[in-house]
Amino acid sequence: MRWTVIVPIVAILVLALTWGRAAGGLLVAVVAAALVAAVIAAVHHAEIVAHRVGEPFGTLILAVAVTVIEVGLIVMLMSAGGEGSESLARDTVFSAFMIVCNGVMGLCLLVGALKHRVLEFRVDGVTAALATLSAVATLALVLPNFTVATPGPTYSTAQLAFAGIASLILYGVFVFMQTVRHRDYFLPVTADGEGDPSEEHADPPTPRTAMASLGLLVLCLVSVVGLAKTASPAIEASIAAVGAPRTTVGVAIALLVLLPETAAAVRAAARNRVQNSFNLALGSALASIGLTIPSIAVVSLLSGSSLALGLGPLQMVLLALTVVITTLTVAPGRATLMQGTVHLVLFGAFLFLAVSP
Repeated sequence: MRWTVIVPIVAILVLALTWGRAAGGLLVAVVAAALVAAVIAAVHHAEIVAHRVGEPFGTLILAVAVTVIEVGLIVMLMSAGGEGSESLARDTVFSAFMIVCNGVMGLCLLVGALKHRVLEFRVDGVTAALATLSAVATLALVLPNFTVATPGPTYSTAQLAFAGIASLILYGVFVFMQTVRHRDYFLPVTADGEGDPSEEHADPPTPRTAMASLGLLVLCLVSVVGLAKTASPAIEASIAAVGAPRTTVGVAIALLVLLPETAAAVRAAARNRVQNSFNLALGSALASIGLTIPSIAVVSLLSGSSLALGLGPLQMVLLALTVVITTLTVAPGRATLMQGTVHLVLFGAFLFLAVSP
């Protein structure tokens, strides 16, 4: 049996054995290892299903799978309570935005440019994704600071419902454009064989293999959510013990769920298929906000818990700078080593300021 089959089975067994028990010491390490392995296996199986479906639908499957994991982790940690739990969704979504638009895109551009010098992609699709992402991010993370219906960085019930519906509409229209109306905008610029031929022309998995991966994907997602619930008290205690800011929990969640997808995007860039990399990166960021915020909003309304969405001044500056830099990067339809370096430096600033604000 391959590790991709063993991991989901082991993860669900660890969940069954640890559910309802106080995790400590060695047990925490086992739960954490099973959690990380389940995330990686989940994205692997999502990639198999995506390969069967084909581009650009495949990138949507990956984005939705990552979003399910992200929402599950957030809900489980929010249910544990504690100081700052009301802002966990905001911190995680903002971290995912910064990781994708600066870390993932910067690394893809760096790796691709070092190997192929100049990278080309379709402006139509990338700018459409960036415009939608900017609008959704502003609605979810910036406007709550300027509304007067409720005090603080929060929305009223009606405003939260509107923001959630607007995010879903924008994401739904984007998906329709990406998969139906303007599908060609999101396909690679050329198929000149500069990439890995075995990857570009690999036969899709059989229906039986794809269905097996779909079942294992569901098993992984259940394991991730349950293991996050088991490990949440230990995570809270560790953050408090080292004296790190509460926002680092959101950074850690985003880094964990985006790690496998980052590897897939970088591999595509190394094969001179940066269009696929951007589809993965911007699609993930858009799904992270467009699907996570409405989902968390529903949980907040049903549970009666508060939900702080508005970013602080420092984070809003980083958000605005990221949107401007990303716009300048994608506008020409070509990128080099310089653009990758700029994004990575901005990503480094985000990580440094998250730990030392």
